Amino acid sequence: MLLAAGLGLAACAGPQPSGQIADPLEPLNRRVHAFNKGVDTHLVKRASSGASGGETGQAVQAVGNFGSNLALPGKAVNHLLQGKPAPAVRTTFRFLVNSTLGFAGFLDPAGQDFALPEEDTDFGQTLAVWGVGEGAYLELPLIGPSSTRDAAGRVVDIVIDPMRGWLNRDQYLIGMGARVASKAGERGRFSDSVDSVLYESADSYAQTRLIWSQHRRHELGQEGEAIDPYAE
Repeated sequence: MLLAAGLGLAACAGPQPSGQIADPLEPLNRRVHAFNKGVDTHLVKRASSGASGGETGQAVQAVGNFGSNLALPGKAVNHLLQGKPAPAVRTTFRFLVNSTLGFAGFLDPAGQDFALPEEDTDFGQTLAVWGVGEGAYLELPLIGPSSTRDAAGRVVDIVIDPMRGWLNRDQYLIGMGARVASKAGERGRFSDSVDSVLYESADSYAQTRLIWSQHRRHELGQEGEAIDPYAE
């Protein structure tokens, strides 16, 4: 049911004119943005301030490594679905190395000693490879910027994640919690940039939308779809 819902949502993601961002849900998105900004102000920003340095920072990094390692089998599946066997093989070897020599992924010998850095991907990127359009811009509660295509991808990523079959429910939830905890460390490392966008720009919603959309299109290799910030 989740897979059908995700693919159905992706089917609604039509193409948008080059250099523009489709945002028909802007009033709703702005309310969600205000909610997310409030959560950052009162919770995430404070929590991340002590999670980016010293022993605490190292502990958060280890937890983040553990969570990222558990996400690798799903990324290998997406590489295969995109017709990219080489990254799928490298990602699989990275998972095996870090799961053994890296003590279940808390350490990263694959990246440090075996030249196997993480090659990030997701089902949203798989949909893009399959020719599904970006669709409308979305800001999701707690998750942040997305699009209808990437929101559908998040749903399908949960369905196709091999770890769901290999771990029991409690183990899987622990892994998901580790991925969430790692975000506090990322927020701390990039605090200056995040604060500049959220608290120093004239319109934090528009700035977030622009930066995220540019970054996502760059990730997907859509360099020909550069966004004109003055298009509106």
